[in-house]
Amino acid sequence: MKFGKFILALLFLMVLFSYLYTETYWVETKEVVIESPDIPPEFDGKRIVFITDIHAGPYFPPERVDGVVKKVNSLEPDLILLGGDYIDRDYEYVPPVFESMEKLSAPMGVYGVLGNNDPQYLTLKTFEESPLNYIGNTGEWIQINDSRIRVAGVGDFNNGQQLIDRALGDATAEDFVILLSHNPDYFPELDHSMVDLVLAGHTHGGQVTFFGLWAPVMRTIYGQKYITGLIEENGSTMIVSNGLGTVILPVRFFAKPQIHVIELKSVN
Repeated sequence: MKFGKFILALLFLMVLFSYLYTETYWVETKEVVIESPDIPPEFDGKRIVFITDIHAGPYFPPERVDGVVKKVNSLEPDLILLGGDYIDRDYEYVPPVFESMEKLSAPMGVYGVLGNNDPQYLTLKTFEESPLNYIGNTGEWIQINDSRIRVAGVGDFNNGQQLIDRALGDATAEDFVILLSHNPDYFPELDHSMVDLVLAGHTHGGQVTFFGLWAPVMRTIYGQKYITGLIEENGSTMIVSNGLGTVILPVRFFAKPQIHVIELKSVN
């Protein structure tokens, strides 16, 4: 009798760990429509793909990064934004990851910031030597004819600087501004009248959750508030992605990896 219970328990654990591992490969494509009167009509219908937290390493080898790049390009984005943590602290993965990401293609460009796990000097150097656009504590105007939107970024909230004035440049409250912040905990620090959309990652959606309802391990100082999803505060919107990779162990539970496709909609 005891032996039978042991076998059942063992089978249950095998099935559970198999599921935990398998979910790391179940990448969701999340589609979101962002409406704003600050979006110029020329940008109506433009599609942005946002990815973050690849965490390339032994559990996310270069061939998986190549698969992500192919998937992103297949979505035919107008603009691609990258939220950081490309590497899981291992320097040797920096060159192959950027070799893969250099194949990302969008007519309006590819822009990104760093995360807390990126080896700062080498990742930044490789970023700046690549055709990708690094916008940590700076920004760029994306222009169509005489209309424009601002794409900006700040340093990581835990181990970087957030020079928001430099990031915003000459943007005004009437401009549509997208801000990349690897860590969602920077969201409450913002002047929400100046930033329309924040894109963040870092939390992995909790990575292992209680059926998506509660995460025992939180990578945010705000509890469950900024774990995942779409958050609206004081006239600004933040999207927190579950990211693509994992930390510590290659497991997920009701926190599937995500690619976000954001469609801009101009409204009167």
